[in-house]
Amino acid sequence: MEEVRQDGGAKDGIKRSSATSVGYESELQLRVRYQETDQMGVVYHGNYFTYFEMGRTELLREATGASYRHVEELDVMMVVSEARCQYLKPARYDDLLTLKTRVARITGASLSHEYELYRDDVLLAKGATTLVCVNKEGRIVPVPDWIRNFNKGAVPGNSE
Repeated sequence: MEEVRQDGGAKDGIKRSSATSVGYESELQLRVRYQETDQMGVVYHGNYFTYFEMGRTELLREATGASYRHVEELDVMMVVSEARCQYLKPARYDDLLTLKTRVARITGASLSHEYELYRDDVLLAKGATTLVCVNKEGRIVPVPDWIRNFNKGAVPGNSE
């Protein structure tokens, strides 16, 4: 993934990012909490998927100005249809981690994200997810144009 720039909004832990040729990238810093680790102080493998979810929801907020809750209010749910993670090195209790999240692909009804998790400059894990857009009845629906184009301010009915 490309380097991203920081625009000074570090108060919320998010480094603001720019569009890339493939998709949109964002960066999120998080500190490993005790409850996320096993008895050896190593992050439990399932928690990486929680980190990935945090990355993609913050990317959505950053890129569009809308929360995931707002997307659901517009009758679009994004359900995970595929998730994978490759664990390269352990993350440990109290580590300060940087998660890079990138929109890798958008099709008619799905979004694919890629993730890289770092401690300093050491790559600890990388992963990917695919989300399919469905309505409240569970029927597949197209990815909304305002998400597909990541046009900040173009979110229907967004008051946030």
